Amino acid sequence: MNKTWTYSTPGIPDGLFARGAVPMTKEEVRALTICRARLAPGQVIWDVGAGTGSLTVEAALLSPQGKVFAVEQKEEAVQLIRENCRRFDVTNVSVVLGRAPEALCDLPSPDRVIVGGSGGELPGILAFCAARLNPSGLVVVNAIAPATLTAALAVLGTHPFTELAGIQVQVSRLEQLGKEQFFRAQNAVWILCAQKEVE
Repeated sequence: MNKTWTYSTPGIPDGLFARGAVPMTKEEVRALTICRARLAPGQVIWDVGAGTGSLTVEAALLSPQGKVFAVEQKEEAVQLIRENCRRFDVTNVSVVLGRAPEALCDLPSPDRVIVGGSGGELPGILAFCAARLNPSGLVVVNAIAPATLTAALAVLGTHPFTELAGIQVQVSRLEQLGKEQFFRAQNAVWILCAQKEVE
């Protein structure tokens, strides 16, 4: 455990992360994404389009004997990932600056892949993951745009992926407005998960 987050559950509050102007996966979506990824000790995990590294940190904390590769094409985001890794004392993370799928070429084959951002390259990223993912490995894709959902379904619904599952999540958070309280809706997110068939 570390001093910033002393619990063994996912769902670290958003406010504990360094953010800047880089988009971040919100804590409720992070918790569900991590649950869908079914992390286990010793796994190799790719976090593609890692943004602030919030999912990277959650995965690293829950799989301390594993190795997490945070792949991100924006320099500002890479700095935030490094800062958040320092903040949460995770040492089992390698940060990769580059555009996927090219930036994935030299990484060890993964047991889990989480795709949070794709820079418009989702079909290529998922095709690359299909080739490199270890047998019975899982891919989890978060999508907020319908076009991203459609692109993910087109690949994850085909060979070598099996057991495609998906949920749509829309979270509302309690906020104070003057003397009153109300629930403010967050963006809806689709979370897709597919397993690579066993050879």
